[in-house]
Amino acid sequence: MNERPRVIALWAAPRSRSTAFFRSMIQLGGLVTLHEPFCNIVDYGRTEVLGDEVTSHRDLIARIRDISATRTVFFKDTTDIRYDEVLADEEFLAGVQHTFLIRAPAEVAASFYAVKPDMVCSDLGLERLYELHQAVLAAGGRAPVVLDSADLVSAPEAMLRGYCEQAGLPFRAEATNWAPGSRPEWELSGRWHTAVSESSGFVDKTTVYADTVENNAELKAFSDHHEPFYHLLRDTRFVPAA
Repeated sequence: MNERPRVIALWAAPRSRSTAFFRSMIQLGGLVTLHEPFCNIVDYGRTEVLGDEVTSHRDLIARIRDISATRTVFFKDTTDIRYDEVLADEEFLAGVQHTFLIRAPAEVAASFYAVKPDMVCSDLGLERLYELHQAVLAAGGRAPVVLDSADLVSAPEAMLRGYCEQAGLPFRAEATNWAPGSRPEWELSGRWHTAVSESSGFVDKTTVYADTVENNAELKAFSDHHEPFYHLLRDTRFVPAA
């Protein structure tokens, strides 16, 4: 295996259980964990990195690089936003272990709409996720790792074990469970994370939403637009050995 990566990124479609995944990485231990630092800068003008306030993507990338000289950094972010500084930084694209978390667009659409009914098509994030995946491939760095949220909740230990192996992290079974409760890492965006704050692990359950692709034409159009990008990524997804 190549030298263990010092920076591991999880880029995720919104509402794809990515904060639950982030919570599991806290349980894994030994990592500097950053929750949606790029998104925070866009939405709130700032993010916190080891007690320091960072206000630009360029400075954030530099700070992540500095920390990674001595510690392993794991961050997760969502692609309802396009991160131009990331896409333009070939060294960052090639030098980081980039991983991707996808979810069926119909499920993303219903879940996102329930929190933000004035959403737009690009908020589903799968098209931007695919764009970023292709940029990582073009930069010629480490092979990206793609996980499907449905696989994660159906077999959490096997998926996490495989993810850690692919990403160069030591696996601990404790990563599959955690104590319920909110976390300071997602305080800024807490309204999006009530379910994970109430959870103690990955749960495969169906949430019933008032608006879905079955009864809302706009959500169906959003989902249909993102379906090709979802399937292109899903075709490359990691599946643990039986």
